[in-house]
Amino acid sequence: MKGIVIKSTGSWYKIRQEDLTVIDARIKGKIRLKDIDTTNPVAVGDIVFYEFESSGDITNGVITEVEKRHNYIIRKSNKLSKQGQIIAANVDLALLVVTLSNPRTSLGFIDRFLVMAGAYHIPVGLVFNKCDLYTEADKDNYDYLQFSYGHLGYPCILTSTVLEEYNPTHQLIDIIKGKKVLISGHSGVGKSSILNRLLPDAFQKVEKISDSHQKGKHTTTFAEMFYLDNDTALIDTPGIRDFGIIDIDESEIGHYFPEIRALMPQCRFYNCKHLNEPDCAVIKAYQENKIAPERYESYLSILRNENMFA
Repeated sequence: MKGIVIKSTGSWYKIRQEDLTVIDARIKGKIRLKDIDTTNPVAVGDIVFYEFESSGDITNGVITEVEKRHNYIIRKSNKLSKQGQIIAANVDLALLVVTLSNPRTSLGFIDRFLVMAGAYHIPVGLVFNKCDLYTEADKDNYDYLQFSYGHLGYPCILTSTVLEEYNPTHQLIDIIKGKKVLISGHSGVGKSSILNRLLPDAFQKVEKISDSHQKGKHTTTFAEMFYLDNDTALIDTPGIRDFGIIDIDESEIGHYFPEIRALMPQCRFYNCKHLNEPDCAVIKAYQENKIAPERYESYLSILRNENMFA
């Protein structure tokens, strides 16, 4: 039997079967995945093979194998661990929900997410939520970020669950149609509120921002996939406080910054790290303000393993 994992609680999973019914399942023994060491061997979005087992009057599934993934997005599970945590697998698009305040999403966090998504060939759109709360400074900041990220190929979308003209349904429906879409971001940025607008039947819990720390509270406990129709699915995930880079060699980091990748052929050395090498086209562009200084600083932070969990 074959199906897709639509919810993961760590020990139990929900599988959407080929006839569209849903069953509970667990893992048989220990499933080892080739070439990847993760805290979760099975993730939402995985295509799995399973069999049935009965215990009394209850029939559950037993996952016996995970089909090879088309892609996945992974982060370092915590500061001390060498393992990764797969956030979701087999996705067509990732929407990173960010906020300019209440709480503020750091540019370093955005760039690390983009690097990991790029490493696994996952397109990303940046959803700037809560635009109803924007000050004039926030609006100027958004214009700058929209220009900076937009010309690199990352769509920037303004949303608000308060202002009808920025209703997530209107803003996002054409982008997500026919895709399996990961919705990710910090706690408190409004992921679940956006999901509730797109798919009212989801009824995801939402909570207010902590007044003392201006950080979100985790209201989504487990990753879960919801179907808008047979071809469109949304994956809601718990808020991510940190995003550590994993499984990318330092020589590859620059390849996942489009503006750096474009300049690499112009550097004198083929293995240039763009730190202090002579005749480095990237450093020259940075000094001439031809690439956004924040992006170059993010590149340096990732390369030096600095602020990996900011």
